[in-house]
Amino acid sequence: MREKRRDDLCPRPSPQPPPSRGGGESCRLLRPRQSNEKRNHMPDHLFTGLKVIDCASWIAGPAAATILSDFGADVIKIEPPGAGDPWRARGANPESKADHYWQHTGRNKRSLALDLKHDDGRAILYRLVATTDVFITNFPLPVRDRLRLAPSDLLPLNPRLIYASLTAYGETGAEAAKTGFDSTAYWARTGLMDVVRADPDTVPARSAPGMGDHPTATSLYAAIVTALYRREKTGHGGQVSASLLANGLWANACFVQTRLNGEHVPHRPPREHAPNPLANHYRARDGRWFIMALFNEQRQLRPFLETIGREHWAGDARFATVATRRQHAAEIVAMLDATFAERDVADWRRLLDAAGVTFGVVGTLDDVPDDEQMRAIDALVPFADRDGLTVSSPFQLAGEAKVAPRRAPTVGQHSDELLREAGYSADEIGRLRDKGAVA
Repeated sequence: MREKRRDDLCPRPSPQPPPSRGGGESCRLLRPRQSNEKRNHMPDHLFTGLKVIDCASWIAGPAAATILSDFGADVIKIEPPGAGDPWRARGANPESKADHYWQHTGRNKRSLALDLKHDDGRAILYRLVATTDVFITNFPLPVRDRLRLAPSDLLPLNPRLIYASLTAYGETGAEAAKTGFDSTAYWARTGLMDVVRADPDTVPARSAPGMGDHPTATSLYAAIVTALYRREKTGHGGQVSASLLANGLWANACFVQTRLNGEHVPHRPPREHAPNPLANHYRARDGRWFIMALFNEQRQLRPFLETIGREHWAGDARFATVATRRQHAAEIVAMLDATFAERDVADWRRLLDAAGVTFGVVGTLDDVPDDEQMRAIDALVPFADRDGLTVSSPFQLAGEAKVAPRRAPTVGQHSDELLREAGYSADEIGRLRDKGAVA
């Protein structure tokens, strides 16, 4: 195996020039070319010097770029002039004009507003691609072909480029060109929407925004980093891909594998008839729910009963064995319902924690801002240049600090800056604006 070099993370100029003014200069080793003093004095992070083009929309593709930015990558967000990424206009409250969703997914990035239907807009992108490490897109496959942004168009411009493709249903097969969101491809199609119903008669529940997109983004990030490692060994880039469909199957793999092995997976029974009453959810006096997970029942039963003040139940024949507890599950659930209704959830949390009982309070969104554990593990982190917190990417590397999150850009906020870095003169930038290729 040849000696590994850090500069393998940076692409070399392609010998084949892109269909624009030229290939541009090669990647700076430790720092991409910066246009202002602040960026020149940013500290090094793991991916400092890694250049990423986020030519995607909505969540899953762009969120993979967000993770890369958390570790120092220079992410260029390509957006259409005007409204920009449609994710900017989405929010939990239709009456609110705040772009809360966008502030999460768009953080740390620089925005370049390009009309990719315009030949000159596409030529700008080609020039950027020539010195880029990672190109991320989730455009539908027919759109990529129409805009000449398919792997066959971009990979020849830069043999070290990682082309990261996110689709709803994969790259091959009859549904490869089909559009989809995580609610349709990840949540509904893969059986998750069906199997999480509280009982067979419950109406299927819609997924929360991004519930499948963010895990899928993490898998696309993993594919990108795997490809970067391969490039370090071989010197060559290539295409990687992930889909909402495959990631939904991965999330539902326990039940899916059971069915693949020929066994039927029954719907969940109502909680009153759950087979293990010690692995069930209960409501406290103040109306808050929590869920217990006592699976080593014989060892855990007596300490648990002592904790809730019902140690005399240990002599009750209904509690004697796993089999008798299954047989009398509805009665035991009713007994525990009455017991847990005697105290607030904070009291039960203190008692169950002290006894080492595995359980979790069913949290609400109102609980999150004050959750000390979430802050302790840096799952919630403060913005560096605005008030408030944001959700960090879900893993840490020992000895590698993440970038302090910066506010998401406005549409085209960095267009002139990025074009100057790509070698365009002020006159050329003006002409591109006049033509509508850039905004």
